Formats: sequence, C-alpha cells, structure tokens
Amino acid sequence: MSLYAKLQQRAAAGKPVRIGLIGAGKFGSMYLAQIPRTPGVQLVAIADLSPDTARANLARVGWTSAQSSARSVDEALKTGHTWITEDWQALTREPSIDVVVECTGHPVAAVDHCLDAFAHGKHVVNVTVEADAFCGPLLARRAAEAGVVYSLAFGDQPALICDLVDWARTCGFPVVAAGRGHKWLPHFCESTPETVWGNYGLTPEQAARGGLNPKMFNSFLDGSKPSIESTAVANATGLLVPSNGLLYPPASVEDIPVVTRPISEGGVLEQKGMVEVVSSLHTDGRKIDYDIRMGVWVTVEAETEYIKNCFEEYNAHTDPTGRYFTLYKRWHLIGLEVGMSVASVALRGEPTGVASCWNADVVATAKRDLAPGEVLDGEGGYTVWGKLLPAQRSLQLGGLPLGLAHGIKLVRPVKKGQSLCWDDVAMDTTTRAYALRQELEAMFDGRQRGAPLQPQEKQPALAG
Repeated sequence: MSLYAKLQQRAAAGKPVRIGLIGAGKFGSMYLAQIPRTPGVQLVAIADLSPDTARANLARVGWTSAQSSARSVDEALKTGHTWITEDWQALTREPSIDVVVECTGHPVAAVDHCLDAFAHGKHVVNVTVEADAFCGPLLARRAAEAGVVYSLAFGDQPALICDLVDWARTCGFPVVAAGRGHKWLPHFCESTPETVWGNYGLTPEQAARGGLNPKMFNSFLDGSKPSIESTAVANATGLLVPSNGLLYPPASVEDIPVVTRPISEGGVLEQKGMVEVVSSLHTDGRKIDYDIRMGVWVTVEAETEYIKNCFEEYNAHTDPTGRYFTLYKRWHLIGLEVGMSVASVALRGEPTGVASCWNADVVATAKRDLAPGEVLDGEGGYTVWGKLLPAQRSLQLGGLPLGLAHGIKLVRPVKKGQSLCWDDVAMDTTTRAYALRQELEAMFDGRQRGAPLQPQEKQPALAG
C-alpha cells in the first residue's frame, strides 16, 4: 500500500501520526507549510528557543493564529491545534508524540535531542545532517537499541541520493557513482557570510524576504554542506569518497555519465563506487547549460552486452561507450518533502537513509591563517570550512570534525588550507556529542569491545 493510502487510512480512523518539531527556522517552516495539506498527520507541538519567531514563521507560511493556539499538549490533542514551547524535552518525552523532526541545524544540540527522543521511544527524522556527519553511525545504533527508527530527511539531498542508490541496487545495477550538484569554483571555500549572496546568486533583498540565514547559506556555498551531505551518503550507502576531498567536476546533465567514470576510462573517479559532487559552473565561471545544481544523480553500469543493448534500444543517454547511464532528479524541494520521511518512518518503520558504516568524515579546514586565541565559528562562518575525507584518513590525522568546530578556542596557529586536529583546540569535552564522537573513533580504531566499525572496504551494518 502506498504511503499516501496509509495516511488516508490513519485520517479516516482518527489516529493521525503525531509529530513534534524541534526548530522552526527555514527548513522547519517549509515542512510546516505542507502539514495542513497532508492527511493523517498532526503537529502536536513545536519547540523553538524563540516562540515568537516560530509564530512569525507559521504566519509566513499561511497558518492562522488559531492553528497554533494550544496552550499545552493536552489542549493540542483535544483541539488539533499546535502547542509552541521553548522546552524541547516536553516533545521528546511526551508519550503521545510518535515522530520527532529535529530541525535546529545545531549539531551538538541535535545529538542531545536525538538521544533523548530515542530513550523515550520516539522515532527521529534528523534534518540536522551536520550531526549525522560526525556521529551518524552511533545515532543509528542507539536508535536500533531503543527499538525506534532514525532517519535522514527526504527533501534534503542525502536522502534523495540514498533513494536513487537503492533504486539502482534493487534493479541489479552496480553503482559507479552517486551525488548531487553544486555551484562551485575553488575560491568559494574562502567565502564568508559577508560575501555569500553575490556568489550564491541571490540579492540581499531576496535573502531577507525568505528569512535566509547568511551563515547557513554560506555553508552551502563554501563546500561545507556538500561535504557534509556526501559524508552522510557514503556512510548510509557504503560508497567510498575521494582521498583528498571532492573534485567538483563541471558537467551538464548529459555529461554526468562521462565525468563520473573511473580515471582509467576518461572520468574523474579514483575507482568505481564513489560519491562526488558535480559543478554547475565551468572552471572559468561560465554557467553550464542544463545543469544539475539543485539536483541529485546516480551513475550505473551495464555489466553485460545485453543490458548495454537495452540502454541503446530504449534511447537511454549514456557515455560514448554505451555502458554508463545516469538517472537524476534535477530539483530537490528541501523541507517541502519531509513528509515522505515522516510517513515512511511512522507507517513502514523504514528510514529514508541511515548510516550503516563509517566511510567518510568532514574535517574543519582553515579559510585563512588562524592564530592562537581565536574562536572558531563553525560551519559557514569566517574561520573554517568542511573538507570531505575518508574516515580512516581523518582518524590518522586526528581531524577535528566540522560539526564540533564551533565556539571553541584555538591553542595553536593553523595555516590557511590546513585541516585542523583535536590538538589545535581547547575542546569542550562535556557534551554528549563529543562523547559519542570519541566512542565512534574508539570503535573504528579497534580500541573498544563490541563489533568494530571498519574502514572503507568492509562496511558492516550497525543497525537493522
């Protein structure tokens, strides 16, 4: 039965899937815009540090004041209206809530929210992929141990890429490469919140109209978000990652099956079975026609002459050899698509992407020369950007995860372009996020009992 049919059944039975949303910013607002139009779901409560901002965003997306007028969970359950609170634990510990949608964009806080939700029997759709990037395999394990489902969020590119990879493998195709698009030139890694809009392609007025956060959008532009999302994909699918960061080969949609081949066959890949990000700009800055900037793709291989002939007979666009074919979605709709994850998790018990191994990591890398005493400002800021590396290499470097590189002080100088390590900073070791990351590293390094995580080649599953 389709998810939509299942939702209709829940609506007809008066038993909606009950949702708690933590964080009502841009992504959360996009999901809020869809909830009144989706049968069989009820948003019981929103937790946000600024309830007034949450109410303003609800009004922005078309909610009436009555729809968010509940003064408690009990009133929300009786009236069908939504309660707004500053207390996130009121959501993670509320027995009536089935699914928590973590939408804060704050990776350290997101780990706390996820773990508390698991402990209280809640499924979690984690929009804060920054948290998944540095400890997703253990979040998946904690959820499985609690008997709940942990999932990446549909609408965000990692879940959509995982869906394409699953399609390919289920059909019997070997995955040669998978990834997303991006507007990229090498100097964008130096971008700051002050320079982001011109490079991104929006005016300050457009950004203000949409309530867009310059730091967050700068993380898209400077390569941090593509690295974070590629990490989530690699850890969820078992695909490998480039040895020294994403290459961003420029390509139109038609050229993707050409560039996403191994180097030995005229492409850019070190080997088959990797993640990569395709640029929508030529190296000289010219825009590529029919680009994949806002989309996702998977490249598969015809392993037999018969399958290759089928590609030809049905006019599938391939590389010149006829063996490599790319399926793609040219657009993703961000928070407008999160309902797919909520329904899949709640009604089928299936995640839309979940970490099963530790293949990849995102290491904080200096945007400029940094001096002792400076405080790192994390993803999308003025000090560091995120570089995708194989997990094993990150571990050997003692790499500082980008998701933990916020609000901590440097104790040693770091040169522009240098990846930071734990010894470069005065780390806050009191958070659950830090503890979970240390546990992940210990498991990978074979220093802890239990089923160890293995580097790239072995990839055992952590969760069922």
